Amino acid sequence: MKATQQLHDIGQSLWLDNITREILTNGTLARYISDLSVTGLTSNPTIFEHAIGSGKSYDGAIDELVRQEKSGEDLFFALALQDLTQAADLFRPVFEATDGVDGWVSLEVSPLLADDTAKTIHAAARLQAAAARPNLFIKIPGTAAGIPAIEESIFAGVPINVTLLFSREHYLAAAGAYMRGIERRIAAGLDPKVESVASLFISRWDVAVKQEISPQYRNRLGIAIAMHTYKAYRDLLASPRWKKILRTGAHPQRLLWASTGTKDPAAPDTLYVQALAAPDTINTIPEKTLRAFADHGRVGTAIPDDGGYAEAVLEEFRREGVDDAALAARLQREGADAFSKSWRALLSRIKEKSAQPAGVTAK
Repeated sequence: MKATQQLHDIGQSLWLDNITREILTNGTLARYISDLSVTGLTSNPTIFEHAIGSGKSYDGAIDELVRQEKSGEDLFFALALQDLTQAADLFRPVFEATDGVDGWVSLEVSPLLADDTAKTIHAAARLQAAAARPNLFIKIPGTAAGIPAIEESIFAGVPINVTLLFSREHYLAAAGAYMRGIERRIAAGLDPKVESVASLFISRWDVAVKQEISPQYRNRLGIAIAMHTYKAYRDLLASPRWKKILRTGAHPQRLLWASTGTKDPAAPDTLYVQALAAPDTINTIPEKTLRAFADHGRVGTAIPDDGGYAEAVLEEFRREGVDDAALAARLQREGADAFSKSWRALLSRIKEKSAQPAGVTAK
């Protein structure tokens, strides 16, 4: 049995952290679904910047959308939805077989809205309506302005992937927003089944502290943060408040591991996938990591509900001078800034391609 299927057998979904027109048109994504147990897909501005900015696979579609007088963000979202609705349809059988728990794709609101609650709420509703697919998440960052937008969007019935979470506290804020949105729906007599995932970023922790810590501590912090957060997740699912919500027919907001490609060339290429096996979670991984795990990955012991050794490891890092609370805040700001940078580069590249006929390479 392949390691990818073994993850599913312990209750973890495996999603692809990538989208390109090529993997849709050449059958690669379909093969990942059939052969490697991939049951969902995530995207972000950096992924689309790379996909649209390189090569010519989007040039014809851009040319057509220009003829429809689309430009800027409107043109990008039209392109993205062409890809993501096709991917959503590929995952639709999984979505239906799991009663909406699995089989999702994700589209992010403009990163430039990270500090604007009202505009984020409006954008989330507009994009979900434009997609017209029941298994498409709208991604909203778990920033100070994003948290109330998440609650309002859930209350409005928009499925949300909460992105840019870096700590247990970030996760708990996102989970609180989700629960408040569902509780308001219950009080209003609305269907409580509005799906959500909370995406915790892992590898960026290890990149951030690599130069500040002793060599024996490298590539341990991200996993400890994940285990620490997993305990909070299991505790929340066991709480009276959660159980009351679940009795109404709602589904839990699932915890998702993001940024799980290995960044350190000296570390195993399947490091985070193997370490983060855990029931009732999702791991979204780059194509390179997916193929590596399918080839030589191993599924070890699942993360224990009590978080295992996480707290002891975090204490070691604190003694090394790492302020994990301050670093989580910094990583969230840097993540939002990085997505904004990718977003501007993406729109700039689309503008360049829009100014030339399809198939013509700019000099």
